Amino acid sequence: MKRRILAIVAIVLASIASAWAQQSPPPVSSTPAAVSQEELDKLLAPIALYPDSLLAQVLMASTYPLEVVIAARWSKENPNVTGKALEDAMKKQTWDPSVKGLTSVPKVLDRMSENLGWTQKLGDALLADQTAVMATVQALRAKAQAQGNLKTTPEQTVKTEVQENKTVIVIEPAQPEKIYVPTYDPYYAYGPWWYSYPPYYMYPYGYYYAPGVAFATGILVGAAIWGGCNWGGGGVYINHHNFNNFNGSNIGNGNWNHNVDHRKGVAYGNDKAAQKFNRGGDARAAQSREQFRARADQGRSQLSSMDRGQLQNRVSASDRAGGGNAGNRAGSGNLGNRPSASVGSRDIGSRSSSGFSGANYGSSSRAASSRGSSSRSSMSSGSRGGGGRGGGGRR
Repeated sequence: MKRRILAIVAIVLASIASAWAQQSPPPVSSTPAAVSQEELDKLLAPIALYPDSLLAQVLMASTYPLEVVIAARWSKENPNVTGKALEDAMKKQTWDPSVKGLTSVPKVLDRMSENLGWTQKLGDALLADQTAVMATVQALRAKAQAQGNLKTTPEQTVKTEVQENKTVIVIEPAQPEKIYVPTYDPYYAYGPWWYSYPPYYMYPYGYYYAPGVAFATGILVGAAIWGGCNWGGGGVYINHHNFNNFNGSNIGNGNWNHNVDHRKGVAYGNDKAAQKFNRGGDARAAQSREQFRARADQGRSQLSSMDRGQLQNRVSASDRAGGGNAGNRAGSGNLGNRPSASVGSRDIGSRSSSGFSGANYGSSSRAASSRGSSSRSSMSSGSRGGGGRGGGGRR
């Protein structure tokens, strides 16, 4: 009798799984939502007034948040390593070159590490839409310039140029190999803030901002800061001459491409970035697993409330639907002896990628059957096989 009940359990759960497998997958939007303009303004306000080269490199490095944290810790532990010694030390590291170069401006790297949520959102915004990011920077610069907070100083040169029929504001260091990092309150630098929620802040609570824009002590960065802004084309690029000098490499062009390997498994925070770098299925896979688990739990709940007559009726109905004996019908095999319950071409007992990890109903049934004296409740829980998820992405 117990073996018969186990067979019933397996039939019902297999039916649930089959119904789930035949359902259409969750719809995928053909045009994933981009980052909102409000979010872009808030994200970019703290760095839009950085010199172009530093801005571009911060944007690139922000796509590798885990390596930013590791590099920031290294910088804190090695504060006196600068110049040629820093270049030599970085050649031994395996971080992305954009992150390595920022070790020459450790305060910036530290701010990125301390504000990791901001850093990751910034990088995801760049990966989702470089053109929107660069256009937002230009709009913010125009606002700051109108407020008198962006102008040429002994530390930097500000000029207006036309690039590919676009009028843009360019910021360059007054001395090519020396960077002065601007410090300003993004809530006021662009005039009265135009959203209900303030922009992101880069500095600790209580940090004092000078009126307007101030500058930290200049840092001799040499070739370590090699980023570039293609304002006309709407993207970032690599000054490959500086890049090669600092990294001891020999790249031949200035194209920048995100390297997924340096992401170190950190999930992409918006659909567009995730799909672009082949990580878009994580959320949908997790949703599908949860749907199956919900149906399986519902099926077990229904079984636990049935008496013997109702269970027998369920078996008879399953036999009639399948056109034969449930234990021997085609495609089923002997439920008491089969190694795992199959749904279509998928092996429930072994396929973890579809969220069935731990759901080896066949082996659980044999184990429950061998115990003999197990209660109906324990057999039902044993059939779950642990219920572990087969995977899932962050968020």
